[in-house]
Amino acid sequence: MSHVETETAGQPECWRRAAEVAADRKASLPATGERIAVVGCGTSFYMAQAYASLREASGQGESDAYAASEFPFGRAYDRVVTLTRSGTTTEVLGLLSRLRGTTRTVAVTADPRTPVMTAADELVVLDFADERSVVQTRFATTALTLFRAHLGLHTDDVVRDAETALAEPLPEGLVECSQFSFLGSGWTVGLANEAALKMKEASLSWTESYPAMEYRHGPISIATAGTATWMFGSAPQGLRDEVLATGARWVESGLDPLAELVRVQRLAVARAAARGLDPDRPRHLTRSVVLGTTAAP
Repeated sequence: MSHVETETAGQPECWRRAAEVAADRKASLPATGERIAVVGCGTSFYMAQAYASLREASGQGESDAYAASEFPFGRAYDRVVTLTRSGTTTEVLGLLSRLRGTTRTVAVTADPRTPVMTAADELVVLDFADERSVVQTRFATTALTLFRAHLGLHTDDVVRDAETALAEPLPEGLVECSQFSFLGSGWTVGLANEAALKMKEASLSWTESYPAMEYRHGPISIATAGTATWMFGSAPQGLRDEVLATGARWVESGLDPLAELVRVQRLAVARAAARGLDPDRPRHLTRSVVLGTTAAP
């Protein structure tokens, strides 16, 4: 098995442990009423989008999400939460350095033996969810489970849904599809963005992602026989029928949306295998983006 397959399969147990960490480290995570920003890069940015949307929608405080390179330093926040699996990502470390002494920061990471250990004011370590693979699976979903549990939005049913997502066969014909559109609403927009990224990284698939209602405003024109449109959560009324009328496949389930992401991870690995690709060695990618310094002219 590839590292990605092994790590994908370990998610239910990681999610159980993340819920325990959320209870133990409650003081390190944002309190109700705080105005926060959640920051990451790549997969971590998409998990930040999901968390920020969940937190604000649940009435626990204003919550924004940013790619680390796009953080608006002119805005005031009570706390900035950063996600970094490796603890070495250049943009995240630079952000934490600039915020030191002005804004309270907490980093959620898989490896405390890295520069992020001293860069953030507080650290939440999910070392049991660390990964050997370049392509993130279990760290990302475990971090989001940590946040959901802290918000009071995680249940054992989510873990059971993840086990179902790992056990059930993938829908027939999906591996052969030529293009995938992933849709979400609210917090699941971040999951749709991550699903599209996962398919690109692991299998070089042609993918897109959109808020579900926006899909009608142009992107649906790409739907046709041999393509798939995959919905995270409940679809807007009538959208399923509109997609099916194009000849495209429509994919949805009754699973928790985070468990649904596990199904996409499995599909990405299956697509990679069908195309003769190694999902542990994605093209042009490294496990962490560490940028070199450039001398001033």
